[in-house]
Amino acid sequence: MRDEARYETRSTGGNTDVGSTDIDNTPDADADTGTGTGTGTGTRTSTGRGTAVVRGARAGLRRRLVNRRIRIRRTRGRRLRRTLIVLLTVLANLVGAVLVAYHLTKIPEPHPETAMQSTVFVDDHGDYLGRRGPVDRQEIPLSQVPRHVQEAVIAAENRSFRTDTGISPKAIARAAWSTVSGGGRQGGSTITQQYVKNALLSPQQSLSRKAREALIAIKLDRTRSKDEILQGYLNTVYFGRGAAGIQSAARNYFGVDAKDLTVSQGAALASVINIPSYYEKAGSDPKVTATLVDRWEWVLDEMAHSGAITPAQRAAARFPAFRFYPPGDTDGQRQYLIDAAASEAADRLGITEDQLARGGYTVRTTFDLTAQDATAELAADGAEGRNANTNADKKTGDKRTEAKESEALQVHTAVVALVPGDGAVRVLYGGADYARQPFNDALDGAVEAGTALQPFSATKLLAPLADLPRTAAPTPLRLASAYATAAAHGVYANPYTVAKITRAGHTLFEAHPRTRTAMPRGGADTITKLLHGGLDVAPATHTGAAGLRTLWQTNYDEHLTLTVALFAEHPAQGKKPALPGPLPDTAEARSLYVSKGVWSKIVGAAEGHDPAAEPNPGLPTGQTKPILATR
Repeated sequence: MRDEARYETRSTGGNTDVGSTDIDNTPDADADTGTGTGTGTGTRTSTGRGTAVVRGARAGLRRRLVNRRIRIRRTRGRRLRRTLIVLLTVLANLVGAVLVAYHLTKIPEPHPETAMQSTVFVDDHGDYLGRRGPVDRQEIPLSQVPRHVQEAVIAAENRSFRTDTGISPKAIARAAWSTVSGGGRQGGSTITQQYVKNALLSPQQSLSRKAREALIAIKLDRTRSKDEILQGYLNTVYFGRGAAGIQSAARNYFGVDAKDLTVSQGAALASVINIPSYYEKAGSDPKVTATLVDRWEWVLDEMAHSGAITPAQRAAARFPAFRFYPPGDTDGQRQYLIDAAASEAADRLGITEDQLARGGYTVRTTFDLTAQDATAELAADGAEGRNANTNADKKTGDKRTEAKESEALQVHTAVVALVPGDGAVRVLYGGADYARQPFNDALDGAVEAGTALQPFSATKLLAPLADLPRTAAPTPLRLASAYATAAAHGVYANPYTVAKITRAGHTLFEAHPRTRTAMPRGGADTITKLLHGGLDVAPATHTGAAGLRTLWQTNYDEHLTLTVALFAEHPAQGKKPALPGPLPDTAEARSLYVSKGVWSKIVGAAEGHDPAAEPNPGLPTGQTKPILATR
């Protein structure tokens, strides 16, 4: 009936194939040459054939797409099952590997070297100078650590300590990514992980060590109580100032036992753990103290938020007073030297000062400790002599006035002694007492030059001295380096304070003079001849000044350059900054007293030995060190 209907429709001459649904076999009316109203006997054109081919292709494409969707629907379940099986297999293997590693992992015994070793500094003769590192340590039971101190450490380092499993997956992932991507060291480890790292493992930074640390931390958390872990951590964590453990930290920072720490003191010590080598200067360095106060406030806020302290305790907290740093035998002058050498040693090894302090290194410096101590004594004697001589000729009323002026005016003395052509620094006197002035005037102080630069005006200076004439206020070290260049016939040597670094008997670094020509030999020799005053004897001497504000005294020969700088200032008061002040009338006598005394102590002139008479074949190549009477 379908074929008959089609035939009947066409025989009527209509252009619409009403009864047809077969688009593949029925020609379109538009393909005829007629108007669509004729008898249907017109001739089919090539355009009509092309249209039919296109429509056929489209229909075939639709059929293929339909078939493909049908196949996808039919196989979807099978493919999902296969993918799930692969993922489960991989996951099972990973879990199995972790379980095997966990069961094979043993909790090691605490590592004494890791917990106790420090870095020792010695002078050029091997005499003990001081130390950095967590060797000052006493173990105490957790019962002797107040609860508020425990909670302060938890608030600062690992707020989830009481409830976590010993690890922080987020921190591990962050550290792993940092290692893979070549980034810096990442923190965020739990207290348990920190204890494992500090006391049970080496400080090596690698993915394998981090994975082992995590496994040990998990096992430790499952086999030890939280109190045991916290006790081990508090007895080994480094607090700066050479103190390892909460007991030593309490004594170094506050002069009390751990059991007597207040809420404020406990929060301060907890804050220090973050960057101990920086925060250890709190109490003597205003900038460091201000930074620590901010962190201390945050720790107290976290404690109040967690309920570790009451709102009343939080409101009553006041930032505690710190003991002067450093304590013990590193007071006075030695800490200036250790600071300079520690910074240089860490730079030479490419590590941080914290890593240096904990690394068990021996740093042999270039300093002459005997000469350094003598310099400190001479500077102190010179200051006392100034006051005595000034007051001797005054009446009682004048004495009171002078005493008030003395209190309102501070005279600073900076002394630098180094080896020409070599750069080794023998003396670096940067202040009377590091505990009260951690800033090193000799190394970092900008002292108005005045006429101290006049001898260099007649010769051409090359790098790194080229800009020296335009420097209004050089550091004493830089000015001493310039005169040392003249002493070495124009050869400039980079100043250095670290001669050698060793660890476990192995030499890791050994200094070699780094020299270059910084002025013509003829110009350098002319400066020396002029400063000898026409007499060919050592040492060459020059005195310079900037009005009444600064005074410079420099002596040198081929073996030693010694520069003494004096300047005065009115100390800062409140928001009022420190201001320059006039030197007393006895400043020149004080400068001569110090320079002559130090020179005699180092070169041995007081014993009749003249180092200038000794041959120094290494100069000007800079391979020779001075002859020291203290050797």
